[in-house]
Amino acid sequence: MRSFDEIITEIRQLEQELVEELQRKQEKYAYIIEGKRVRFSREVSDYHRSLAKSLRDYFLHSDLLHILTAPLIYGCIVPAVLMDLVVSVYQAVCFRVYGIPRVKRDDFIVVDRDQLQYLNAMEKLNCIYCGYFNGLIAYVREIAARTEQYWCPIKHARKVAAIHSRYHKFAEYGDCDDFQGRLEALRRDFDDLRGDGRD
Repeated sequence: MRSFDEIITEIRQLEQELVEELQRKQEKYAYIIEGKRVRFSREVSDYHRSLAKSLRDYFLHSDLLHILTAPLIYGCIVPAVLMDLVVSVYQAVCFRVYGIPRVKRDDFIVVDRDQLQYLNAMEKLNCIYCGYFNGLIAYVREIAARTEQYWCPIKHARKVAAIHSRYHKFAEYGDCDDFQGRLEALRRDFDDLRGDGRD
């Protein structure tokens, strides 16, 4: 049976393979990334624009229930922006005090699908919202993961549906000697994050 560290190493290798596959897709679909902008060739851009649905067609062919639930979906933006603000201030203050490397927000919140010309204005707005909201959840999760590593780095006894990026470093559930002996070291064990553009 493989160890936890071996499985994490394999996951990291698979993540690298995913990055390489995304780069192949970039070549296939003929775009380049310049900072935060994505650029397609003029020919591809013209083709994309020709595929965009008009807003009139978009709404005429939308399910009525989708339209009626839109205010509920978009109403979530208020607590989301508040959470964004709160966790950003929290990590700016507390992570400096604790000596935890800060999470780079731009690594998680990526909004770029609005640059696709085959989307109409409503589809672009939806993509901006989803990119922001899902990125925000990932950003908050990483801040929470680093906080958990500092304050309570103990694995759970019960199965967790999805583990976060720091979980593999935690002490085993019930291993009090390991926890007591390593707590201070665990609180400083962020070397894997230093030197990657984060502080």
